[in-house]
Amino acid sequence: MAVAVWLGWKADQLGKVFIAAIAALGASVLVSWAITGIGLPWIAPVSAQAPTLFPVRVIAALLWAGGAYAARRMAKR
Repeated sequence: MAVAVWLGWKADQLGKVFIAAIAALGASVLVSWAITGIGLPWIAPVSAQAPTLFPVRVIAALLWAGGAYAARRMAKR
């Protein structure tokens, strides 16, 4: 979430919001993979047998990045 907000805030074009969402999605999966790898219980484990909640992560990353982009544009006015 923090990655999506930070990169969405820094985006100066709407197309870069999608890049921010992709980066946030990658960070989200890596963090979940690391938490699952060390054996901690996690709501969204990443493994071959467990679901990764990929569609939910994609939508959330787009919403957070888009929201931050919109907030910055509103703040500049």
